[in-house]
Formats: sequence, C-alpha cells, structure tokens
Amino acid sequence: MTVPLQMPNSKDQLEAEQLSILKKIAPRDVVINDLADLQKLPVIRKSDLLKSQRENPPFGVLNPSDVTHIFQSPGPIYEPGRKGGDSWRFGRFLQAIGIDHNDILLNTFSYHFTPAGAMFESAARAVDAIVLPTGPGNSRQQAEVASTLKATAYAGTPDFLTTILERANEENFDLSSMRYAAVSAGPLFPNLRASYEDQNILCRQCYGTADVGLIAYETKDQINEMLIDDGVIVEIVSPGTGERLEDGEIGEVVVTVLDEQYPIMRFSVGDLSAFALSNDLRRKIVGWRGRADQATKVKGMFIRPEQVSTMVKRHDGIHKARVEVSHEGLKDSINVKLESELDADVFSNLVQETFNLRTNIICVEKGSLPKDGVLVSDLRELPN
Repeated sequence: MTVPLQMPNSKDQLEAEQLSILKKIAPRDVVINDLADLQKLPVIRKSDLLKSQRENPPFGVLNPSDVTHIFQSPGPIYEPGRKGGDSWRFGRFLQAIGIDHNDILLNTFSYHFTPAGAMFESAARAVDAIVLPTGPGNSRQQAEVASTLKATAYAGTPDFLTTILERANEENFDLSSMRYAAVSAGPLFPNLRASYEDQNILCRQCYGTADVGLIAYETKDQINEMLIDDGVIVEIVSPGTGERLEDGEIGEVVVTVLDEQYPIMRFSVGDLSAFALSNDLRRKIVGWRGRADQATKVKGMFIRPEQVSTMVKRHDGIHKARVEVSHEGLKDSINVKLESELDADVFSNLVQETFNLRTNIICVEKGSLPKDGVLVSDLRELPN
C-alpha cells in the first residue's frame, strides 16, 4: 500500500518540504532560494511538449525512469506508466472522501491508450480497495456487475454514473450498495451532485491530468473549493505570460510536479482556475473555470480545434465546421455542425474517427456558421 501524504503541522513545514525537493529537481543553472524562484523558469505548454516528443520520442525532454506503460492522449502526447506505488497520487483523493479496504470500486475510466483507468487503478491499490475494471460504455453490463458484486464506489466521469443508475432502475438491478462517487474529467454540476446525494451517494470531484497526475481534490467535508495536492506546486498565471496573479483572479493553471524520479517544471495544463480566498494551512483552487485555449474536455476526452480543422480537410463535402458542447439535463451533449450540402449520415464514420465520442451531426447551409474563428465552443454553464 502507498500511504498518502499526511497533513503537515504548519504551512512553513509544507513549504520547506516542497522547497527541499524543488532545489533537487531544478535545472543546475537556476538558483532556487524560495518557491517564488520558480518564476525564473519558462512555462512549458503542450505545444512545447508535442515538439519535444516528436524530436525525441516518446517522452521528449522529460526522461522518466522505471517505465512500465506508454499511454497516448490526443495530440498525440505520450505519458509514462511507472513501476510501483501510486505515482499519479490519486489515492490521496480516494482516501480523502472515505474510500478504503472495505470498498469495491467500479472503475469506468478507460484502460486503453489514455492513462485514466490506470490512474484510478493505482489509487484504489493505495487505499486497499477492490477494483472492478469495467472501463467506459456498456451501461447494462456495468449495472449488472455493480449489482451482483455489491460495488460501493464509482470512479468515472460525473454524468456516466447517472446512465448506470438509470439502466439499473430499468433492469431492476439493486445498486443500493453504492455509497461513493469519485468523479473527474468533466464539470460536476450542482444538480448532478444533488441527484447523487438524494440517492445516498457521496459525490466528490478531483482535478488532474494525464501529464501531471493529481492537482487538487475535494474531501468528504469540503466541496467546490479543492485542496491542492502536496506533491505539486500550483501557480495561477496570466494566460500566455507566466506572470503570477493575485488570489481570486482567474488565470492559467501551471503545475510543477515534485517527483525526483520524474520532475515536471512549470507545465501549463491549459485550464483556467483561481486560488480560493482562504487562509487555511493548505491552499485551494476554485476548480475548473474553462480552457486557456479553445480545447474543451467532455467525458474525459479533449476536443481540440486542430481536430476540427483536420476533419474539414479530410472531406471535400465539408466547407466549414464547429463543435458545440452543451449540458442537457444531467448529461453533456456534443453537436458537430457542418456546412455541407450532403446528409449528416455521410459523415458519421469521419466524425467518430475524429473525436471518438458520441455526437449529434448537424448539416447547415454554407455561410451560416459564425465567422468568429471559434472551432470548439463550450456552452456549458460552469458550476458556481
């Protein structure tokens, strides 16, 4: 079992521990005397990582040791799986919401290509929970397995548990054993959280990425504001500049991973957030507040503007395209709008290959899409 980090005795102790590691992992030509000296280093963005990985495959300038798996996320960007323990640190999230050796976790995150399934697999091992590695989809089978084996916890995107619960109700599967929902990879809307709590399911969210692992998380007693993981240093900076913003100001999330075997320095995850205005021992962020670029995350997968551009180039029948993501009821909806004289069915395979998500394809007249340069539009109302 990997024991999650314990609460430090003081803010000074936490910063001293982080500074000690930072001094070890910083480049030799950069003098680090305090945490603010991180600003001496440039911000690394996904475009930088993509270029580096193309020049030096598979991981570019990042050189992890003890690699056991190589995952691929959209981009493509490659991430390592590593030997032993909970290297992504998600076990701290499960522990914080009460999941332990008494629980059976239905892990509906994908186990192939992207590392989300592996992240929560190692997290469950860290707290000695039993895992049902089901992956995404197959809602009837998910409901049947969870009912038969009396699953007590769920890991997955915020809205997929609703689909499983609805299917269980239709098929008369008893899911009353379900007590916890550990969700990520999408916004957790207040009405969705409330619907789970009405069914006696404690629903909490965490925030992390394939690149840097766990960033922040809610606890059993704390929602909306998320506790920053001890294993990272988070900065909120002005988008595109790397200059730190004041607490409460929304800006770009930049993360430094304090891992001596696989350090990542000032990596922009491309999201917007802000530090919570509190004087607690450990800092908190307010959660996801949008993308620093046009990319958006749906059901654990990013939809990027370059994907839309590539799709248009692949078919002569498409003049222009725009993806709109909205939230209907308790579920996300993806509309792929295409300026084309052809029927929507013609593009079903192309759209599926491009996004690997369930979408609605809508063909519209040429010239009817807005001329605002937006290829991916996220219309979902952000949680308060």
